[in-house]
Amino acid sequence: MTALTRLSLTDFRNYASLVLPLDGRHVCLYGANGAGKTNLLEAVSQLGPGRGLRSSTLPEMSRTGTSTGWTVAATLADERKVGVTLDTSGGSAKRVVRIDGAPATATDLADLIRIVWLTPNMDGVFRGSASDRRRFFDRLVLAHIPSHATASSRYERAMRERNALLERGHVDPAWADSIEVKLAESGAEIAINRAQVIELLQAAIEARPEGHFPKADVSLEGAAESAAVKGEDFRHIFDLLVETYRTTRRRDMAAGRTIDGPHRSDLAVIHRPTGAPAKDASTGQQKALLIGLILASATALKAERDGPPPLLLLDEAAAHLDPDRRAALFDELAALGGQAWLTGTEKFLFEAFGDRAQCLRVDGGTISSGD
Repeated sequence: MTALTRLSLTDFRNYASLVLPLDGRHVCLYGANGAGKTNLLEAVSQLGPGRGLRSSTLPEMSRTGTSTGWTVAATLADERKVGVTLDTSGGSAKRVVRIDGAPATATDLADLIRIVWLTPNMDGVFRGSASDRRRFFDRLVLAHIPSHATASSRYERAMRERNALLERGHVDPAWADSIEVKLAESGAEIAINRAQVIELLQAAIEARPEGHFPKADVSLEGAAESAAVKGEDFRHIFDLLVETYRTTRRRDMAAGRTIDGPHRSDLAVIHRPTGAPAKDASTGQQKALLIGLILASATALKAERDGPPPLLLLDEAAAHLDPDRRAALFDELAALGGQAWLTGTEKFLFEAFGDRAQCLRVDGGTISSGD
């Protein structure tokens, strides 16, 4: 299984230096607000692709008062050693990855560790904007397909180039054609990645038991994604996007931005027990639905033949659940395998875990055993 047996931090957030031995069980962190619980989860999230669960810049995670970088290092259950460091020696912030002491890439690290997380900021995702849901879903896609981050970065760069061209009010057709080809290439890859994961997610939802976390019907709203879900190949989706950008060029010039494309797609979620859109569900139903989606994503990751079981980071997920739902969550986590990290203000929130979890008290950057 994927589990950390040791975590060490240097100059990360409120931790000047920390060495945390772990026994491979689930990890429950409790303590007052501001003690550093979420900082620990953020540190673990740096072992996956992307910017971590707070989407912070690299320098923002440095301990206040230090002028050097930070380091997050861990030992896995199979004795592999991994680490991520903020290197500021060259005058700029650079993320450096090492595996077993040797230089590595973020993709190499993602082959070892897949991470899915849930934070309080995600609670409003169903009632939020399409961009909120898109970011939430793309984070799930990234856990399944680490190269999704590279495709997304290429798409953003190409879109900035096209928007800069549109803002000039006069577009050279050859120049625009060149940019739009790059935009369509990365856009087609993004759409195919999303379509692949939405199918995996729905299949995992169907495989989950009925219970306290309701099942959902999920789909993607976007022309490129719809084509990918129907089984259209890369070339077809690429041509579709090229045609879209070409025919909307004049309209986009008036708007000064690219209006259509995968950057405007949305995740549609239906609360199956009521048949209502998730945005119309109660706050409690939305919370349970969100946890169900995270569990389904973790289940799908576990089912992938070439991927390790995931690490789950659940920040304050148990605090707003009644005792029955908390117990049901812990049972599902135990059945899933891998390792979950959970936070809460009080130790009693994790009582239903019993001896299946290691309970640790967090207090101002120090950790003590709560078992």
